[in-house]
Amino acid sequence: MKIKTHRHSGFTLVEIMIVVAIIGLLATIAIPNFVKARITAQKNACIQNLKQVDSAKEQWALENKKTEGASTAGSETAVDAFLKAPPVCPGGGTYTYNAVGTNPSCSLSASNGHTL
Repeated sequence: MKIKTHRHSGFTLVEIMIVVAIIGLLATIAIPNFVKARITAQKNACIQNLKQVDSAKEQWALENKKTEGASTAGSETAVDAFLKAPPVCPGGGTYTYNAVGTNPSCSLSASNGHTL
């Protein structure tokens, strides 16, 4: 006499719950790191933009015979001519060019460290 045994392959509910718990644990570890990496990348991109603005401002000052401390107010578009495109802060801030010899600044400098 032959005994029939049925072997059903598949996962049990407990195995699936363990996998879901592990995925949830990995997500709670990974998501804050992704957010932190995004903020750091935005800050670094903003600092690079500030360096480009500072270089363009210095070139503008040399070309227009401006001395240290000369205001760039109203001349931002003239300074932008020394850039490929006007800079945009990736964090949503706005740039202030400041006077010649003074570093440009970002409106997010106090809260997120977007400083040159």
